[in-house]
Amino acid sequence: MQSTQFDRILRRVATILSVVILTLCLIYVSTGVLLSFYYEPTAGGAYNSLKTINTQLSYGWLFWRSHELAGNGLIAIALIQLVIMFLSRQFRKSWLTAWISGILFTLSAIGLDWTGMILDWTQEGYWRFSIELGTIEAIPLIGGQLRDILTGGGAISTVTVEHLYTIHTYLIATTTLILAIVHLSALLWQEWQQSAEIGVRS
Repeated sequence: MQSTQFDRILRRVATILSVVILTLCLIYVSTGVLLSFYYEPTAGGAYNSLKTINTQLSYGWLFWRSHELAGNGLIAIALIQLVIMFLSRQFRKSWLTAWISGILFTLSAIGLDWTGMILDWTQEGYWRFSIELGTIEAIPLIGGQLRDILTGGGAISTVTVEHLYTIHTYLIATTTLILAIVHLSALLWQEWQQSAEIGVRS
């Protein structure tokens, strides 16, 4: 009985964390939209536009910082969420949607961080991305093609920033938001099903 009660508590925590995840996701997307009005996705303009946002725009630093913190928080809480779901022994087939959406969401959150590494066009981001490109190129059969898609077929340049900005903003961010909604919906549905089962037993 204690184990069952503990599992229920963990499942409730998982549901609460999914609400936090969706909230952070909405903050990330909304601040990203606001930043996109002033961000310039070019090799030289990216750094200068972010500097302008941070120093000259009213509350620009707040939106940029919120965007950054929300992105890091998404990864951390998504990983904690998977651990909580594992500890609460949610292995039934009915939890499949929650598991798949949770895992895909975690990968998408990591993808947001990865594609955003060069968008500020700093030395750290540039060299980190260069190292990552070497790893991608080492993938058998498709490594070279993936590298060409990301870089635009040559060295790291404005085309690279534009490609990653498009992937980051339109593909992964949209996917992440959809997965966050699906994940929360799946957990709420399971909460409702469990409450109905308990009501029938009592």
